[in-house]
Order: sequence, then structure tokens, then C-alpha cells
Amino acid sequence: MQSPATSPAAWTAAAVLLALVLLAQPSFNLVAAQDAESLAPYVPTPQEVVNRMLELAEVTSDDVVYDLGCGDGRIVITAALRYGARGVGIDFDPERIAEANANAELQGVEDLVTFIQQDAMTADVSDATVVTLYLLSSSNRKLRPILTRQLAPGSRIVSHAFRMGDWDPEETVNFPDDRGNMRTLHLWRTDGRVRP
Repeated sequence: MQSPATSPAAWTAAAVLLALVLLAQPSFNLVAAQDAESLAPYVPTPQEVVNRMLELAEVTSDDVVYDLGCGDGRIVITAALRYGARGVGIDFDPERIAEANANAELQGVEDLVTFIQQDAMTADVSDATVVTLYLLSSSNRKLRPILTRQLAPGSRIVSHAFRMGDWDPEETVNFPDDRGNMRTLHLWRTDGRVRP
């Protein structure tokens, strides 16, 4: 005979109680909302990959670099530090935006970069000459019509690892990182054609 503490009914009651406690926590609903809005899990782009992305895009001081899903801001901060480019980072996570702003201040480039807490799917990127992405393929595919509609012809899009559906990149670069892991970057140039 099972003791009351190990009976299936006791486990079910405990699971229901735990679920009710979790649902009552303010942070639980916030996390669920963030997961629903996320275009990719937060995985920082290694600095050497950031450098190669900006090189592939041929960033100069005349550029405005937008990073969608900017995380800690390292891509636009690097563009400002290395090239004197202006930059805008967009991320829906307020913690990442706070971290990005702190990093920009630490590097002394807060006059060149701006970070906005926003869903990348609703962002206006029409000022960008370069857009960088480290999102999932499905997310890139969702952003493709937005980017090709808003960006001026000749703007560059660089994606770390993931493509944009059946829109073939102008250039693909494969290289090993410092740890020997193969990295892939894709470059597209907009031509005024909206790609659904």
C-alpha cells in the first residue's frame, strides 16, 4: 500500500499547487511573454564574428548600423569604435537594453549609438544602411519583407549563421573561429524589390 505522500493523487495535487504558485508570480508571466515575442534565444555573438560581420558589410563612418536583437549592444558599439559609424540596437528585453547602454557608456560611444526596447518586427529601420542579424532562419524569413520594403537600395544585410528563405545571399563566408568552430556569414544587398 502506498503512503498518502507518494500516491498519484498527492503528486497531482502537488503539481496543481506548484502551477498555481508559479502563475501567481509576476515574473512568470513576463518570462512567458518574452518567450512568445522572442525571435531567437539570447546567444551573444563572439567578438571575432562581430568583427567579420562588419568587415563583410564594409562598414564606414558614413553608415548607420542597425542590429535587430542587439543583446548587449556589441555589434553597434564595435561599429562605432572601429569605424565611427552611428548605430541603433533593438531588443525587446529591457535587461539587454540596460546592459547595452551601460556598455556604450563604458566604451565612450553613447553619442554614436542608441538602444531601443522594441519588438524587431515593428521597428522602423528605414535609416539603416547596414542591418545585422543573429536570429533564427524562421525569424529572418519573417523580417525579409519588412527589411526589403524599408531599406534603401544598396543597403547591406549581414546574418550570422542563418539565411533568409529562398533569397540567395550575394556572398557567403565560412571560417573557423578561435575555438575551431565553423562560422557562416551571409550578405545581401537590397535592390528596391520587396521580397515577401
